[in-house]
Amino acid sequence: MGPSEHLTYREALAELQAIVQELEDGMVDIDLLVEKVRRASFLCQFLRQKLRTTEEEVQKILQETESLTPEQ
Repeated sequence: MGPSEHLTYREALAELQAIVQELEDGMVDIDLLVEKVRRASFLCQFLRQKLRTTEEEVQKILQETESLTPEQ
């Protein structure tokens, strides 16, 4: 899978967890190590950005909701 594919948060997290497990178990062939670490780095960046974007969207929705709620 290339970096431009459409990943969900859940898919990216599962893939990252699998890579981490492979690394911890010493199951990664030395010839694939750089590729696995590069992919893990991409997935970390993707997950962080997804969290940031989601947090910003939720905050925006909450602010809009507050502005629509009549003051008591």
